[in-house]
Amino acid sequence: MKVIVGTVLFAILFFINPAQALSESNFLTDYNVIYTINEGGITNVNFEISLTNKTSQYYAGSYSIEVGYNDLTNVKASDQSGSIKPFINKKNGETSIELNFNQKAVGINNKLNFSLSFDTQSVAKKAGRIWEVNIPGFSNQDSFENFNVSVEVPDSFGKPSYIKPNLANSSIDSLTFTKEHLGKSGIYIGFGDYQVYKFNLIYHLQNPNLFKVKTEIAIPPSTGYQEVQIQDLDPKPQNVTLDDDGNWIAEYSLSSLQKIDVVVKGKAKVNRLPQKTTLTEDQVQMYLKDQPYWEASSHEIKSLAQKLKTPKAIYKYVVDNLSYDIKRVDERKERLGAANVLHNPKSAVCLEFTDLFIALARAAGIPAREVDGFAYTQNSKERPLSLLKDILHAWPEYYDFERESWIMVDPTWGNTTKGLDYFDVLDFEHFAFVIKGKSSQYPIPAGGYKLDGQEALKDIEVSFDDSFERLNPQFAIEWDFSKSYASFLPINGNIIIKNIGNIVLDARVATIAAGFLKPKTKEAYLEKIPPFGSSIIEVKFHPTSILTNRSDVVTIAIADRLSSETLETYPIFLDKKFLIGGGILIAIIIVIILFFFAIKTGSLSFFGQSEPNFVRWKGKKS
Repeated sequence: MKVIVGTVLFAILFFINPAQALSESNFLTDYNVIYTINEGGITNVNFEISLTNKTSQYYAGSYSIEVGYNDLTNVKASDQSGSIKPFINKKNGETSIELNFNQKAVGINNKLNFSLSFDTQSVAKKAGRIWEVNIPGFSNQDSFENFNVSVEVPDSFGKPSYIKPNLANSSIDSLTFTKEHLGKSGIYIGFGDYQVYKFNLIYHLQNPNLFKVKTEIAIPPSTGYQEVQIQDLDPKPQNVTLDDDGNWIAEYSLSSLQKIDVVVKGKAKVNRLPQKTTLTEDQVQMYLKDQPYWEASSHEIKSLAQKLKTPKAIYKYVVDNLSYDIKRVDERKERLGAANVLHNPKSAVCLEFTDLFIALARAAGIPAREVDGFAYTQNSKERPLSLLKDILHAWPEYYDFERESWIMVDPTWGNTTKGLDYFDVLDFEHFAFVIKGKSSQYPIPAGGYKLDGQEALKDIEVSFDDSFERLNPQFAIEWDFSKSYASFLPINGNIIIKNIGNIVLDARVATIAAGFLKPKTKEAYLEKIPPFGSSIIEVKFHPTSILTNRSDVVTIAIADRLSSETLETYPIFLDKKFLIGGGILIAIIIVIILFFFAIKTGSLSFFGQSEPNFVRWKGKKS
């Protein structure tokens, strides 16, 4: 398992005799540590330590180090007088090594030099395509006069893709850190160009009603950081569309009392650096709005945001002022939101770290939103996964106007790793399932589609893969037009573009051209179409003259693809409907004319013999 970069105590014990421990302030301590990693990931750790006596009264009789690794082999130690037998103690999951010196550094300014070395498999691990190097930090930094760490890796690892802490003023070839670099957070180095995840997700859907309903699920989308291939989606949806945040929303129709399990399989290629994304002014305003849990208009949050102002200052405030509370996850307590966690900062999980960052960023005029998904970790204490469903994590991202990109950060892990940088440098370990910006509560990520009694089901399987084949987009063009149209009437129809490939069909312009129909050319902008999705282009041509009797070929061009359809146009008076309707209309007109003619002449005999006009005699007969 990966060693978590965190706080590891290098405890120093000094003795006048075995019964009396002295303060480490009586000695100056210098460390030079070399981590030499071989091709298979086995690391030789070599400590070269020097103790300088600052007093004339005391001496160091022994030394103890808590090393942070439990798989030690080939443990060796020596001082200036020869070998030292190391005593290895394991307690409560911690490993310490105690050394009893052969000689004593007696007298002021006298030095005792000694060394300790061992092998471990816990420093370097290969996860998928990425080699990760994790070296623990130290808590009592001020106790050391000098603390230098060098990391040596084989050439096959290549150049580091990220280094934490940042060695901005050093050559990355040397990978040498001083105590000023290290702080308490240790060292975390990644080697590799990108990570590939393979996923198998299950969504449980149910319609409890007596009538048909439509429902939808959110499947992992391609984003600025990741490319997603959907290899299978079973059963097939009616459509897959993009929402305002760029999520891929699969639509289903369920009949009365129907239950289905939707299985989504695919791959994701996760990059460390984001692609550019342009926001419209409407989108900027959407990502600045108040939402439940993101109370950007709260007086307290606005006041704090005005002081912090920048994304980095907001990130640092959240990391420094909230405390991660694992009990919140175990007890499944409700989400607090940004405003509430300000008053209860010692009880936060990843949602609160994310909510507070987003609310403060929005209050400061910085577009921000939430990302929910899978995060790779091998130690839940140092890199916890806090969402209740399966093994998900939440983290925020903000929009950088200069870089024209959404930038993901993780203040939760920045806090739990004692300050490891998850602002300037992220990693390959964050795989997004959904993005929440328009709403703080929707869409629901995979793992959250469970029915009653299914809480124990594992609906998320994510593993590493070595390869990510570059695929070309594939799409089909279908025409929804009548074969023939009567002249003098509008010519309308639809062209349906279906994504039949595994990757998103990028936005593009479609050109529609005709021969004599007008307009002769027309352009339509196609938004991105996710796998298994489709988009409809409505096409309208002007009515033709009443005597038109000819065919025309209409062509649509999308990228390098052409598709054509022949449309027939004939005189409207030859149309069956026109002839029948026209005949009926003429008959009605004739009847109306004859009717009014009969009224005008005073005779309706055309409709039958009319009765004579009698006057009845009411008197007596004579």
